[in-house]
Amino acid sequence: MHLEEFIRQQRQQKDILLMSHTVLGYPSWEDNRQAVAALVQAGVELIELQFPFSEPIADGPILLAANHAAIQSGTSIHDCFQFAAEVAQQYPQTRFVIMTYVNILFKYGIDDFVKTAAQGGIAGCIIPDLPPEQAEHYIHACRDQALATIFLVTPKNSQTRIHQIAHDTSGLIYCVARKGVTGRQTQFSTMVHQYLRQVRATTSLPMAVGFGIRSSDDVQKLTGQADIAVVGTHAVECLAKHGAIGLQNFIQGLRNC
Repeated sequence: MHLEEFIRQQRQQKDILLMSHTVLGYPSWEDNRQAVAALVQAGVELIELQFPFSEPIADGPILLAANHAAIQSGTSIHDCFQFAAEVAQQYPQTRFVIMTYVNILFKYGIDDFVKTAAQGGIAGCIIPDLPPEQAEHYIHACRDQALATIFLVTPKNSQTRIHQIAHDTSGLIYCVARKGVTGRQTQFSTMVHQYLRQVRATTSLPMAVGFGIRSSDDVQKLTGQADIAVVGTHAVECLAKHGAIGLQNFIQGLRNC
């Protein structure tokens, strides 16, 4: 089942879905395993597996530090793919997407990266620093492997630009809630809701909203506005501070308000 079909099926049962995040190799591989198990147990439908990179330009200080710690501990792309295939097989009720940066793909080889991801049961990829105009090879490779190409739109994008990005996007479209990097609290103002309505008017793809979502109040404000609330930085921080049980409790509370 392709990612978009999975999301639409899940949305028939729930008002809003959740997508969360773990940085592979941080704090450790065992922590990653416990984090994924906790997220699945908490009912998260989609999980981003971040392949660490030394210069993660879309990420704030918490994810930046996590990326650096993972790299310093010796985390390799091969290790990341092995882990991704392991959890995708172990939790078939959940969809896993790879989040990383374009240098990782170029170093590994775009065709090989996409093929390895697809063979490992990954549903799609998020590459924040790869604009569609420079992604023709990547897009074709993903289409050949039935892997979703999840591109990002921002509040600064015009409706024309959103339409252009959506044309090359599949699975879901990722709406960045505000300018800046991940982690900082987002205020869901009238302008944010206008922006989300603009995206909704431009594309029929399922919409995910991320950057700064930290509470059940944030998720409640997105219900009816988006299909998926993305809770990334706060989940990684919660795992590091409170362990897998703390992470599970936090995630379970996001929709039980």
